[in-house]
Amino acid sequence: MRKAGEATFQIRFKRDFLLNKYLYLMMVPVLAYYFIFHYAPMYGALIAFKEYTPNKGILGSSWVGFQHFNDFFSSYYFWRILKNTVIISLYSLCFEFPAPIILAILINELTNKKFQRFVQTVTYMPYFISLIVIVGMIKDFTNNGGLINNFLTYFGFNDTAMLQKPELFRTIYILSEIWQKIGWESIIYLAALMGIDQEQYEAAKMDGANRIKQIWHITLPGILPTIAIMFILRMGNLLNVGFEKIILLYNPSTYDTADVISSFVYRKGLIEFGWSYSSAVGLFNSVINLALLIAANKISKKISENSLW
Repeated sequence: MRKAGEATFQIRFKRDFLLNKYLYLMMVPVLAYYFIFHYAPMYGALIAFKEYTPNKGILGSSWVGFQHFNDFFSSYYFWRILKNTVIISLYSLCFEFPAPIILAILINELTNKKFQRFVQTVTYMPYFISLIVIVGMIKDFTNNGGLINNFLTYFGFNDTAMLQKPELFRTIYILSEIWQKIGWESIIYLAALMGIDQEQYEAAKMDGANRIKQIWHITLPGILPTIAIMFILRMGNLLNVGFEKIILLYNPSTYDTADVISSFVYRKGLIEFGWSYSSAVGLFNSVINLALLIAANKISKKISENSLW
């Protein structure tokens, strides 16, 4: 039976390949990209279990097993960077993730098409600004005498260098992430909103439903599959807090609240040349993200019947 099933599969595959050979040919560059830049580099994860030195190479370096993992788990930095990563990730999940959904619904509710396009353009623009420029703007706005400080001092607050305050770093980071990405990330939800049958709204109006009830009973259920998929993908990257912006924004005075796993890996691996140790920390982060992705996929499939697989 098994051989017969394999033979049937091979026949079907050959037939499909002959019918769609150009489509299969178009897949080759994509598969090559993922193999070269995503799967082949996984070979380098071996150095997490070795005492890697460049002159000996990956295979020539001596095995140390789980020593680097044990050193990380028992270090002072473990709980600090894990706590910071989890807190910033949860803040992002609670505030940044719903923001584009809310924006997409608000844009969809606008009746003035010109104003709708204006709002879309204004909210998209920050995403296309270079990260270096974004960070420079944030620093200028939050420094002494900056735009935000001038605004706050008008209401009686003290002028202060905000990025030097550990307690303000997470708020600044999350608000800047929302400002930068809210418009771009709303595109996929606007596309999902376009697929909702407009006759449902007409029927709801005839039944006396106001705009809020229409959003609650038609709009949100209509884009729920998209929200579920995006939530699963977000969970898979929950602990991958973008280290580029954090590295450009943080400083030793804010390490207590700003230092996350990705920035710690960067500092240990590329600045202090602790390649094996930083690889072990990065591998730990990847394993946790994979577990979160699988768990989120199972929960979403059980609750809403929407999942990646």
